[in-house]
Amino acid sequence: MSEIGLIGIKIGMTREFFKTGLSVPVTVLKVEKGRVVQLIDNRTRGYDAVQVGFGKIKNSKLSKPMKGYFTKKNTEAKRILKEFRVSNLELYKEGNEFGIEIFKDIKFLDIKSKTIGKGFAGAMKRHNFGGLRASHGVSISHRAHGSTGQNQDPGKVFKGKKMAGHMGDKMRSTQNLEVIKTDIENELIYLKGSIPGAKNSEVLIKKAVKNTNKLTISEKIKILEKSKKAKDKKK
Repeated sequence: MSEIGLIGIKIGMTREFFKTGLSVPVTVLKVEKGRVVQLIDNRTRGYDAVQVGFGKIKNSKLSKPMKGYFTKKNTEAKRILKEFRVSNLELYKEGNEFGIEIFKDIKFLDIKSKTIGKGFAGAMKRHNFGGLRASHGVSISHRAHGSTGQNQDPGKVFKGKKMAGHMGDKMRSTQNLEVIKTDIENELIYLKGSIPGAKNSEVLIKKAVKNTNKLTISEKIKILEKSKKAKDKKK
């Protein structure tokens, strides 16, 4: 089940205290349950995947094709449909529901969410430019980004040139975030550190792609406790 992800809502940030008195900043995510809507076969599309639906939506807000799709699949309407590629389709069946329990024994997660939109920003703020000289020889263009194009050849500004413009409001991924704790009853996940996005924004949660050998905070505390006990015995 770890190949499949879940969609959560960013509630906000708080902190967790450990027995040693260590304070760790955490982001709290409210996780929505997912339902398998469709199994996508290798024969039809060229890859194996599972289409999962998240969130509730009124039928009045659905288009006619989507109404027909959900009635055909004999399932309640879902606000978001997401595809997850899987290696084995036999593990999944249409109509199956799953939630936070699929991350039960997983220590690190990957997050994908949209950053906060900052509106129009200059080149110094948006791309960390140094700007022009602050004293002699510069007239009213201290925070300008300098020249952008060429004189004759090719005589144009290339696409993707770093200039002033819309800052933020882009999809960003954060990898290997440590799971501090999970609250299965309230469907909450506490992840170490901050996550891109504003409060109440949607977050895609998946098992970490990279294999990391990092120790979690609780594991480090256990090692410290064992070493203290060993020292006390020697005394």
